[in-house]
Amino acid sequence: MSEKRKAVIVTHERFTRTGTVVQEALNLLKKAGFNVMLIDNSEAGGFGYKSAGLRPDTEIVIVLGGDGTILRAAELTRGTKIPIFGVNLGHVGFLAEFESFQMAQAIQKVADRDYKIDKRMTAHVQLYLPENFGSGKPVVDWALNDVTLEHTDRSQMIEVGISVDNVATSSFGCDGVIVSTPTGSTAYAFSAGGPIIWPDVRALELTPLAAHALFSRPLIIGSDSVYGIEVLKSSSTGGWLCCDGRRQTSIPPGSRVEIRQSDDDLRIARLSDAPFAARLVSKFDLPVKGWREEARRRKSGQ
Repeated sequence: MSEKRKAVIVTHERFTRTGTVVQEALNLLKKAGFNVMLIDNSEAGGFGYKSAGLRPDTEIVIVLGGDGTILRAAELTRGTKIPIFGVNLGHVGFLAEFESFQMAQAIQKVADRDYKIDKRMTAHVQLYLPENFGSGKPVVDWALNDVTLEHTDRSQMIEVGISVDNVATSSFGCDGVIVSTPTGSTAYAFSAGGPIIWPDVRALELTPLAAHALFSRPLIIGSDSVYGIEVLKSSSTGGWLCCDGRRQTSIPPGSRVEIRQSDDDLRIARLSDAPFAARLVSKFDLPVKGWREEARRRKSGQ
């Protein structure tokens, strides 16, 4: 008798308590010959926390939820070749490819291994605290979506210095800055006015938040370059550093954060051949017809 294939479902506990979607996925996977482990989305540890991994013989991780739950699943699969596949139970669910009503179709494709692997770039993050706050060694973390540094005192701007490849490029007071991967360019950075970057582009994007500066445009660097973000010693407030909206810590003035491309990619299972542009239009409900065209159509009675 052949050994059963192994799959993991990552979801939020509220979906296991209410509704039938999680049970439907469990039943379909078991019927397809999988042993299934269910993991509820959980609170993240602090900055630098390393999540316990999965068994190396896990074939796939299926996420039932929104993009936040996919970020939790990414903590489990980081550094492995285990792909993640998302079924959207959230709002936009940009990283998820299927909706809950397509569950049977999605599970059948998983069972048939009818999918392609989309490798997503992640960011490597190093935090250097001032001498009197730490050991001198960097605290290391990573991000699939973004790294955010924001002021801790909402009544004060945080003063930051920005460098690229150890060359000072800008300095300003602001509410904070976001450094995002191409995957994260459709998330917080997009809401802050940053551009969308195609997932197969190897780049990092820095977007200031309400910067008090003449030059505060988003800045994009290539995969071989490194961002340096220093909370200036003269800053009247410290910062709050967070990776993917999950692993976070407060940092004092004089701290420095370095962000570069990570050696580890995250694997996303793609079950359809729809191009990224099609997902962009669908998820954001983009107005592909302008208001002038619509006005002419109504006027002509079409």
